[in-house]
Amino acid sequence: MRVPKQLRDGHTDDAVVRELDDEDGSVITVDFGSDAADMSVDVVDETVIVVMDDRQFQFDLPAGATEVTANNGILTISE
Repeated sequence: MRVPKQLRDGHTDDAVVRELDDEDGSVITVDFGSDAADMSVDVVDETVIVVMDDRQFQFDLPAGATEVTANNGILTISE
């Protein structure tokens, strides 16, 4: 699984993006910091929609992704 272009470019200026691969699969985490603690995420068809305070952005669900969650300012995409 690869980090979506929209997460690499433009929406993560203050965020830390990590990509982890092991025998159990891949995980992408994006830490937006404590200011995004009230972040919400929704998946519609193959599009992920993220809302943080007055910002909203969307990106294509990575191939192979099975779960997208948001908790305490951290977006997690799992395979």
